[in-house]
Amino acid sequence: MTQLDPDKARTAVTYSAAADHFDDPPLAFWARIGERTVERARLEPGHRVLDVCSGTGASAIPAARAVGPTGSVLAVDLAEPLLDRGRAKARALGLSNVDFRCADVEALDPPPGSFDAVICVFGIFFMPDMPAAVRRLWGWLKPGGTLAITTWGERVLEPGNTAFWDAIRAHRPDVYKTFRPWERIDTPGALRAMLAEAGVAACAVDAERSSQALDSPDDWWIIALGSGYRGTIDKLDPGAQEAVKRDTLAPLRERNALTAETNALYAIATKHPGR
Repeated sequence: MTQLDPDKARTAVTYSAAADHFDDPPLAFWARIGERTVERARLEPGHRVLDVCSGTGASAIPAARAVGPTGSVLAVDLAEPLLDRGRAKARALGLSNVDFRCADVEALDPPPGSFDAVICVFGIFFMPDMPAAVRRLWGWLKPGGTLAITTWGERVLEPGNTAFWDAIRAHRPDVYKTFRPWERIDTPGALRAMLAEAGVAACAVDAERSSQALDSPDDWWIIALGSGYRGTIDKLDPGAQEAVKRDTLAPLRERNALTAETNALYAIATKHPGR
């Protein structure tokens, strides 16, 4: 893989570390939202699919099932430990039509019109220039192909999100909200505007409100360890980590918070001939 720019390198390190908790039960929302994205993409047997920022296969695996043995899925991510988990899942399910590849999607160079569908779940906001990245993905679609982009909505992972950042601000203000790229497109209007800038104006955006059930308020910390919060946690020394964990969980325990908001935005666009 080519040398990554600093933001992408940070993302690769964060999610490689998060792999040890990425598929834990409190993070079942990855699979749920990945499956819902694939349903919206309306894949058919024989389709060729590119799955960008694939993680452990939350959308790549249901896509592989949908396209069947005559189709194929290329699943790309920067974090090899996540891909290893995806490969293990595919083997356990007997899926031989999905290729998990460690690569920077912006360094890929498939011919135009290579795919019937391009899917990106919780990943487009990691691209430094999102419209430019979408234009590349759009160019790889065949006429009639589908682009499916899913991103976080507002109030992502509340109430724990606010408790976490309050604790970070108290103990390490220097790393307070230094990297939260998903907030650039967390409303339907912002997502539509970004896609329109990329030349994808005719798209449907569906805002879904949902939540992840937790067995206990402490499960929110497992979410933090298996998601983008991990990058901030790993900047803390052991004492600060313990203090942040304590101060994050205290208000959640006090209110017996047994859910985390998982609001998502689904954008679906079809590439008509000549576009």
